[in-house]
Amino acid sequence: MASESTSETRRQVHAVCMPYPAQGHVTPMFKLAKLLHARGFHVTFVNTEFNHRRLLRTRGAASLASVPGFRFAAIPDGLPPSDADATQDIPALCYSTMTTCLPHLRALLANLNNADVSSSSTSPPVTCLVVDAVMSFAYDAAREIDVPIAALWTASACGFMGYRNYRHLVDQGLVPFKDEADLADVDGGPLATVVTGARGMCDAVQLRDFPNFIRTTNRGDIMLNFLMRESERLSLPDAVVVNTFEDLEGATLDAMRAILPPVFPVGPLVLRERLEIPTGTPLAGLGSNFWKEQDGLLDWLAGRASRSVVYVNYGSITVMTNTQLLEFAWGLANSGYPFVWNLRPDLLKGDSAVLPPEFAEAVKGRALLTTWCPQEAVIQHEAVGVFLTHSGWNSTLESLCAGVPMLSWPFFAEQQTNCRYKRTEWGVGMEIGGEVRRDEVAAIIKEAMEGEKGREMWRRAQEWKEKAVKVTRPGGPAETNLDRLIDEVLLSKKKGEAVEA
Repeated sequence: MASESTSETRRQVHAVCMPYPAQGHVTPMFKLAKLLHARGFHVTFVNTEFNHRRLLRTRGAASLASVPGFRFAAIPDGLPPSDADATQDIPALCYSTMTTCLPHLRALLANLNNADVSSSSTSPPVTCLVVDAVMSFAYDAAREIDVPIAALWTASACGFMGYRNYRHLVDQGLVPFKDEADLADVDGGPLATVVTGARGMCDAVQLRDFPNFIRTTNRGDIMLNFLMRESERLSLPDAVVVNTFEDLEGATLDAMRAILPPVFPVGPLVLRERLEIPTGTPLAGLGSNFWKEQDGLLDWLAGRASRSVVYVNYGSITVMTNTQLLEFAWGLANSGYPFVWNLRPDLLKGDSAVLPPEFAEAVKGRALLTTWCPQEAVIQHEAVGVFLTHSGWNSTLESLCAGVPMLSWPFFAEQQTNCRYKRTEWGVGMEIGGEVRRDEVAAIIKEAMEGEKGREMWRRAQEWKEKAVKVTRPGGPAETNLDRLIDEVLLSKKKGEAVEA
């Protein structure tokens, strides 16, 4: 942790932190922002106006103003007005942030820098930006005001290399696909094609293992081109920050280092935050969840045997059909194990998730259904034996840090890549087929909880937990890399001058 003298010299530094406007991106950026604040930075955390309203509804205005020197700001996202309590349409959001947000960020930075410095309520001038790596328009804003900028890649390193290989797949004629039928993930289909020459990827990687935005027949597809562009523009900031660690993704990080500015692996941020931000402090009390968390889960888990509960959560964006919902429900019921299932209000495509009365009767006394929960606390509980997940990176790291193996049902983005690495490289996961069949769900849960494969996954998960804890200890690589990021990048001027205290 930064010393008192170091924090004193940094009191006048001001980091503007801006995530991509989706929960899975906000969470790690918020943890990094809190770590910077704990080390003496004034922080302005920039959400979109849509997400700022959601945060106000969930946390309350008083909560957002509870920490001196940690302020919230908002800019428009360029989409039509909405008050829905759900993640916005991702392609529309990507296109809109890319094409409309730069002027709004410029205006915000100007307002922050033009504040009346004689007023005790104002902030010091902006001295650096830390932005989401898929909000690359911010690089231009940082250059215009001549401050250093670091980009936080919020997903896995292997996910980044998957995106960075998109142009290779296009050049090889593998993407886009020729026909809609080619997009089906079936044995022997085009998605099973083994890709050669994919830089920084594991051996025998298949098309199905790449982030799923390649699954299109349209060369002009918004997401294909957006991620190709943003991954290639990651060569532009002064530094790249990654929420991962060397033991887990060392070879992939080396591949990133070969093509990017200095790369700083500072993860797992979930463990660094726990170590560096004292429990019970106002800073620790700051939250970033857009949905209100339900109480009572830990009490319910407290009455369960060790490693006996299946925890189910598909993250903040995944949606499914009513048929898939029912297959998962009856698979869980037929497994015989108690379970906690996080059912977001917008989990079902175009409707609210409603399960039949007979399901409730079948799982009476051994199931707890929630809408949103404190996942970090739940997944650490000794009662949890396996995590059924969409394979988002935050969930993956939280599970690894808790030593809990995973059953993966990847939905989109780099979740397919994370799933592949969990199965074949890290040994902590199994995959559920995209179609979802209740018998398969029940069988894979039983294997994970009591079978030979499950015991091996548990052993490997415990090893990864130990490695994650070791790397984030005081003086370890995660802290050292964060110190280097601050000293070598965020406290530097473009012309080589030190930032003045």
